[in-house]
Amino acid sequence: MRKTAPLKNKRTALVTGAGRKAGIGAAIATRLEDDGWTVVTTHWSDYDRRMPWGADETVQGIEADLADPETPARLFDQIDGDVQALVLAHCESVDSSLLDTTVDSFDRHFAVNARASWLLIREFAKRYRGPHGAGRIVTLTSDHVVHNLPYGASKGALDRITLAAAGELGHLGITANAVNPGATETGWITDPLRETLKQHTPLGRVGTPRDCAGLVAFLCGPEGGWVNGQVLVANGGAA
Repeated sequence: MRKTAPLKNKRTALVTGAGRKAGIGAAIATRLEDDGWTVVTTHWSDYDRRMPWGADETVQGIEADLADPETPARLFDQIDGDVQALVLAHCESVDSSLLDTTVDSFDRHFAVNARASWLLIREFAKRYRGPHGAGRIVTLTSDHVVHNLPYGASKGALDRITLAAAGELGHLGITANAVNPGATETGWITDPLRETLKQHTPLGRVGTPRDCAGLVAFLCGPEGGWVNGQVLVANGGAA
């Protein structure tokens, strides 16, 4: 678990879905630590077993089954000190199409990607005790839907939850934004797909977890405090 003893005036961030060193969540956790945050992370081993790409090296964190609606409250109960930034990098992501998605898969995607995100945001807001204007919520979203129906649809719901938080939590001094990093090198991209993605990106490369981590760190920092209620696309201009 990425967790150090809280220091006086130390900012604490909770980053979900950070169990793989190759993943975006782990890169965000590392960047926030470099910026002076105390970082607590979560992971879910069952997902790593079902989706093994990029899972060669893992990061220890709090084991958290976010399909369980009781998990968000229990998770916050385990964290020492007050959380000032909530970064939602977790997801359920299983490829399936409009005609072959099962009801169980559809429901699990919405339970993890939408319902758990709402419950985590709600728990964060209920417990927030940081300075007014310093609270941060950043969610990771996607615009992929074709042959990825339950993932894309649940991420669309996440966008709306994030925008609702931006509008409803201002009185607490909390901002909320979503980041769409586009295709990112986390272990799932095949060589043929990588070449195709490069051809459709002006910069001629695929995004890295560090690319997304830099933007998230900015949004969590003091200079990102005037950015609120946005769905930000940071994909290198990919078409």
